[in-house]
Amino acid sequence: MCGLCGMLGGEAHWSDAGRAASDEDLTRTRHRERQLRVAQLNRVLRGFSCTVSDWQGHAYLLSTLTGNTEIIDNLAQLWPAVERLSGRIADPLAADVLARLQPAS
Repeated sequence: MCGLCGMLGGEAHWSDAGRAASDEDLTRTRHRERQLRVAQLNRVLRGFSCTVSDWQGHAYLLSTLTGNTEIIDNLAQLWPAVERLSGRIADPLAADVLARLQPAS
């Protein structure tokens, strides 16, 4: 699917849901949560030589350090895309990944 078609259709993924008193508050809340989600994902994806960025608040751009890029609609598509782009199994709960995320002591 091309990027434009991905922006126009599809249901919202549960990870993009939010609650707020007004539509304006909801928009700000979703944007803030999405930015925090991207920052946390990049901490994990560093170990797979990948990065993710927000794309227009509707999708994510997953990129490798060599420049390969894929548009993903939601987090459910993230790990299969990481495996395709990196060429290796991507287990975010692997012991070495979790160890890298622990604060230095």
